[in-house]
Amino acid sequence: MTAEISIGTGPPPARREVLAKRIRLLVAATITYNVIEAVVAITAGKLASSTALIGFGLDSVIEVSSAAAVAWQFSAREHAVREAREKTTLRIIAVSFFVLAAYVTVDAVRALTGTGEAERSILGIVIAALSLAIMPFLSAAQRKAGRELGSASAVADSKQTLLCTYLSAVLLIGLVLNATLGWSWADPIAALVIAAIALKEGRDAWQGKGCCAAPAAAGSLPASEADACGCRSGCGCST
Repeated sequence: MTAEISIGTGPPPARREVLAKRIRLLVAATITYNVIEAVVAITAGKLASSTALIGFGLDSVIEVSSAAAVAWQFSAREHAVREAREKTTLRIIAVSFFVLAAYVTVDAVRALTGTGEAERSILGIVIAALSLAIMPFLSAAQRKAGRELGSASAVADSKQTLLCTYLSAVLLIGLVLNATLGWSWADPIAALVIAAIALKEGRDAWQGKGCCAAPAAAGSLPASEADACGCRSGCGCST
């Protein structure tokens, strides 16, 4: 499916502007929350000597870079300019995924080899629980708007936010188990799974895979050639 077909079957101009504004607001909320999350998590991590908490805070920094890339793309008022920025935005998001996967993997290996023992962190448990409650809603809202608009970058960034939700769950379980049972190995094992997911999402973003057409166009594709977003396999939205 070409970019021209994706644009032609997408929402009308007035609806596109509404969706673009919604994405800008969601991205702004994501950036604001992640800045706060990064400060709290890194501070709590240093106080508790927790590499998992520090890693979680650094992940928040990466999420900010991903959301900022989408904010830059949608800062343009003209639809054609936003389309032209799509490929660059996807590249930035993909690199963010790769950096995240690399860091989580290194951090998990360190934890498994017994490099340092983290202390109990109530502040860390609180911030992980809050993220687990907030991030799914931000991710779902941005993914829905991105799919309707036909923006692969918005969908890719929503996946980055969703991955932060998984990491929040991993962190919360690890902190609780460490605080109650002393099972320090649970967190790094789950983190390795998250790293594998991050690699896959990074590869997909780099290749431009995402929701490249509005839902209305999905019915025109054979089931064997469409993915969960209604996109033909391997297509992207970038021009």
